[in-house]
Amino acid sequence: MPTGYKIIEQDQLYFLTLQVVEWVDLFTRKKYRDLIVENLRYCCENKNLEIYAYVLMSNHLHLLAKCNNGGLSNVLRDFKSYTAKQILGQMMEGESRREWMLHVFKDAAAKHVRNAEYQLWTHENHAEQIFSNNFIHQKLAYIHQNPVRAGIVGKAEDYLYSSAKNYAGEEGLLRVEIIEPIVESGGWQTGGWNTVR
Repeated sequence: MPTGYKIIEQDQLYFLTLQVVEWVDLFTRKKYRDLIVENLRYCCENKNLEIYAYVLMSNHLHLLAKCNNGGLSNVLRDFKSYTAKQILGQMMEGESRREWMLHVFKDAAAKHVRNAEYQLWTHENHAEQIFSNNFIHQKLAYIHQNPVRAGIVGKAEDYLYSSAKNYAGEEGLLRVEIIEPIVESGGWQTGGWNTVR
């Protein structure tokens, strides 16, 4: 069911949430987390994806990202399609929860005409376009505090699968474009942020 959170301007910065169907805790396995990171890196290096912040939780991925070639929807579609195939392939090699997860993914696929046999990701990306410094600050905090709120770590930068390490001045798993919001006394400034490499 469409939610209204769509990518309209394909070259703009968005807060995105990619969710596993039925909130299946797929990414409790390191091999699946690493596959996601590897494929995000590929998209950055080969598909013009720019990641400004991210966090990979047990059943969803938050991104603050844009695509310089104006094809953000296409990059996300390809990323989800490829990672779903890769994960489903790896599940056949010794996944203890395989039967249950395949049942859930098959049931999800049956609910949509455009699906193949299995659906791993939901069709939505819950895209929210970034429109102000306040909004970007809110989304950066939301992304980085996700593992803290979940009780996984005490400090955001201690969570390995997140850009919080990058923002703390440490090397993270992925290279990200660091955002420093511009503080202005006159209110919000559209597009008002600086990136620091």
